[in-house]
Amino acid sequence: MEMQKLIEVESFCEKNDIEISFVNTLEKNGLIEITKIEETNFFNFDQLMELDRYIRFYYELNVNLEGIDAIKHLFCRVNEMCDKIASFQNKRYLYYNGI
Repeated sequence: MEMQKLIEVESFCEKNDIEISFVNTLEKNGLIEITKIEETNFFNFDQLMELDRYIRFYYELNVNLEGIDAIKHLFCRVNEMCDKIASFQNKRYLYYNGI
């Protein structure tokens, strides 16, 4: 991983008034991935949007970690279904238009 794509967990938590233990618990439950470099924890920039979603669920909506995991699973299922629907629509379009 490139350094510019990593965000330090401790500074992120301080700037956003988030408990470091919350981020560590997300990592233990497999919801995010933390990389340790020279005793400093980082997460990949690509996970920022997902982490922000988990923070809002936990702090603003009072959803516990099990609920966050369930919501993540449901989001994945919905995305899979949307992909299948798009695929079926493309096949239907090709079939009806004789392409």
